[in-house]
Amino acid sequence: MSSVDSQRRILSGMRPTGRLHLGHYHGVLKNWVKLQHEYDCFFFAADWHALTTHYETPQDIEQSVWDMLVDWLAAGVSGNASTLFIQSQVPEHAELHLLLSMITPVSWLERVPTYKDQQEKLKDLDLATYGFLGYPLLQSADILVYRAGQVPVGADQVAHVEITREVARRFNHLYGKEIGFEEKAEAAVRKMGKKAAKLYNNLRKTYQEQGDSEALNTARALLQEQQNITLGDKERLFGYLEGGGKVILPEPQALLTPDSKMPGLDGQKMSKSYGNTITLRDTTDEVSEKVRRMPTDPARVRRNDPGDPGKCPVFQLHQVYTDEATHAWVQEGCRSAGIGCIDCKKPVIDAISTELAPMQQRAKDYEANPDAVRVILAEGTERAREAARDTLAEVRQVMGLHYRP
Repeated sequence: MSSVDSQRRILSGMRPTGRLHLGHYHGVLKNWVKLQHEYDCFFFAADWHALTTHYETPQDIEQSVWDMLVDWLAAGVSGNASTLFIQSQVPEHAELHLLLSMITPVSWLERVPTYKDQQEKLKDLDLATYGFLGYPLLQSADILVYRAGQVPVGADQVAHVEITREVARRFNHLYGKEIGFEEKAEAAVRKMGKKAAKLYNNLRKTYQEQGDSEALNTARALLQEQQNITLGDKERLFGYLEGGGKVILPEPQALLTPDSKMPGLDGQKMSKSYGNTITLRDTTDEVSEKVRRMPTDPARVRRNDPGDPGKCPVFQLHQVYTDEATHAWVQEGCRSAGIGCIDCKKPVIDAISTELAPMQQRAKDYEANPDAVRVILAEGTERAREAARDTLAEVRQVMGLHYRP
């Protein structure tokens, strides 16, 4: 029986692309650092996912994983506050992916928005493979194997959480009807106490007869608050509430993260593919050189030409790194030609260098002591495997694969 409070558990991963840049930090890692102190967080390097598109260049993956993990730790993601691991070191991901593939219609995978979009964007790669078609289901297995109730994603990734919800719903419908389910559910209701039991039954009736979603949400919140019933009984009552069976694989929710406001050096989104990044390990001199070479308002050909900050990528960096008083100074100085572009760039260079300095020191420490990273991963992998084994034991049992010796 599961003993996981799914709503307190978060799962998130990142494809290994080597050393990370400021876009990764502001778009993902700062959020992870915050979440790890509020939830039971599992963060993993998605090396199997890297193979779905780059199976022809596997020699790059291992170093990319290590570089990425060092940057995670340097940014403040902690092996004590969260569980860190490499996807391929937890084979239960692959087993659940295989088992879920038995019940998932191919049409569900073909309609995932990123399937055709990625094929179009990555025309130079041969993506007519089973692995690429099935990668959204592997993502679903990544989430469901930990019974994670929350998945931090940007708006463009919500579709992946939605297919995970559909797969979990189908699985629970097929396999959640344990023998004596209704009797066990009614017994669990009685354990809640008279007042809570009456409220639960009324809300359940309202939802099932009228489709009242507010009643459903209120009943779910009521169940989360219950102290008199086991987590196994809660799983039964979540399923009983909706007229189904026991919830074996909880449906996760998308935990929307703010879009990263980190622009690249050319004003586009910061991305390695655009060659417009500042990495977390760029030295102060490298940061200075990159920012100094940034394009500015094309109208400012000469020092005494007035400009428009709204047309300058540097001002986008000011909006991330400097305060309102500095913004006003830039607006006035640029429009009046009172300051030059180098003057404008200096506060940004200083702010980025200040932000990166403590991260770079931690990165140096981890690079000098790779065994410390291995210990963090070994401990995280053991915790991850223990959680994944619990899920797989129940999944195997309900799918008829639980063989007694």
